[in-house]
Formats: sequence, C-alpha cells, structure tokens
Amino acid sequence: MGFFDFLTEEIAIDLGTANTLIIHNDKVVVDSPSIVARDRTTGKIIAVGREAAMMQGKTHENIKTIRPLKDGVIADFDASEKMINMFIKDIPALKKKWITPSLRMVICIPSGITEVEMRAVKESAERVNGKEVYLIHEPMAAAIGIGVDIMQPKGNMVVDIGGGTTEIAVIALGGIVCDKSVKIAGDVFTNDIIYYMRTQHNLYVGERTAEKIKIQIGAATEDLELPPDEMDVQGRDLLTGKPKQVQTSYREIAKALDKSILRIEDAVMETLSQTPPELAADIYNTGIYLAGGGSMLRGLDKRLSQKTDLPVYIAEDPLRAVVRGTGICLKNLAKFKSVLIK
Repeated sequence: MGFFDFLTEEIAIDLGTANTLIIHNDKVVVDSPSIVARDRTTGKIIAVGREAAMMQGKTHENIKTIRPLKDGVIADFDASEKMINMFIKDIPALKKKWITPSLRMVICIPSGITEVEMRAVKESAERVNGKEVYLIHEPMAAAIGIGVDIMQPKGNMVVDIGGGTTEIAVIALGGIVCDKSVKIAGDVFTNDIIYYMRTQHNLYVGERTAEKIKIQIGAATEDLELPPDEMDVQGRDLLTGKPKQVQTSYREIAKALDKSILRIEDAVMETLSQTPPELAADIYNTGIYLAGGGSMLRGLDKRLSQKTDLPVYIAEDPLRAVVRGTGICLKNLAKFKSVLIK
C-alpha cells in the first residue's frame, strides 16, 4: 500500500459490442449501450450511451451515430476512447472528487483477439488515466461471474453469446484449454430479422425495431412451452413506400434465426470434439453454462441441450455475468494473477 493509494480508484469494465458495463466498489455503476453520436461538422461527441441509442436511425446528415466496437474489438479508436472517458466520468463516486484519480482497471476482451487489437484496448485505457491495466478473456470472466471455481482441476464449458461474438471455452486449472470465437451473436441475429422482414413481408425495418422484435418475441425453436404473443411491427413498405404494420410471431423469428443458431451449435460441437477426454468426462457431469445477452433467446438452452445431449444452464442475470466476473478478479488480483494479462 503506497501513500498515493487513496488517489487510486479500481474499476472493472466489460467493453461490449452492444453494451458497456462498469463496476466500481462492487456495484454496477454504468450499464449503457456502446453507441456514440458525433456532430459531423465540428467532430464533437454530442451523446453517448442511452442518449445516443435513442438517436440511432433517426439522425439528420449532420449527426452520425457510431458503434465504436465491432465483433468485440475496437473499430473506431477515437470514438471508443471518448466513450470510455465519458462513461468513467459518469461514475457517481468519481464525480465528487476534485482530483482526477488514477485508475486500476480490469477489462475483458474476446478470446480470439489479436495482439494489435489487444494493444488498442490497452492504449485506450491508458489514455483515460489507467495506471494499471489488466485484461481478461471474456469466457474466463463469465465463468468466474457464474460462480464456477476455475482453479479446480475440473473441466467447465462456458458459452458466452454477446453482441458481436460468441465465445466458447473449456476451462480448467485457471486456464482456457480449448476455445472458439465465432462472429455470430446478437448483432447477426438482429440483421437476420431485418433481412427476414424484408424478404417475407416486404417490410423495411431499422436496427432498433429489429432489436425490439428479438427481445420481445425472439426464439430459437418453434416449440416453446410458454410462447410469447404475436407482435405488431411497423416499418416502410418496400413496394409502395408507405409506412405499414404487419403482425409477426415467434415462429417466424425462429425461422429467421435458424441458420445463425446452427452455426453456434456447430461451433459448440467443434469445441467439444477438441476437448481432452478427461475434461469431456467432467463436462458430461457439469453440463454447459450459458452467459451473455444472446443466451436469453427463448428456447436456446433447450436446443443446445438436444444437440449436445448435455444439460445446459443459463446464468442468473446473464447480461452481467461477465462484468461480475471481472469485478471479482479486480477484488482478488493476487488470487487471479494467472488469469489476467498484464
């Protein structure tokens, strides 16, 4: 403990393609969409997070909404840095301080990330006053957040379906034994729905509407025990150009998402086929854990369970499993030293 430790604050960040979450003092203090609105003429950032998300698809030519992260990695360096900076400034406890504290951070990254992409995350963090920056792989953070004891000599399989990537990993002894990262996740599901509405109903819908459809009636299989009601969808008719409304059901959405979910299934099967036999035996007993927003798709656990013949469990509060795990690492840096990348 140094003399200047009172000037250091600790934060854990889950920098996601769809949502950014920050934990400070064991509490989730920021939970916002990873979107930035920029003024084209001045180049200034007008809004971030929820406020920018409200503008998405409704802007005029002078305002542009950007999603600085694509497929789980930083695509727009400048916008992502400003976004992180504004989110950190939004933390209530840091607003009261008159000196800007230096930060000790743990940030999660996808497991299939390259060295260059890793450096981009690190540099972004250092520019917003990060003195000590640690990185952790997402499936690892998800496993810790779910409550799995990752240090045991026992195999656990975690599937983290986020916004940009789906991370599948088999974890044992505090390390990732085999993993696969596929770029099929929430964003692809949203695009599938847009495409389906266009081809089947001649209806052009925006990203926000498609996202709403996915949350309200999205399903992975057509035989659900508790099916959601049909939903009215408004958009633009592609033939006449007039605004129109159609009714759609979860069965249609299940059809629309089928191809993408098949690819996630295949990736899970591939990871299982690469798993060493002793760990495969463990996974047979423990099953597969699902985390991330994509795992909330109705019937996905059932479908994966049928495909793999294994029990599939969804984490409680799957959206926050990763950031919770990152927060636990932050509190016990010494214990999880082997897991973190300095």
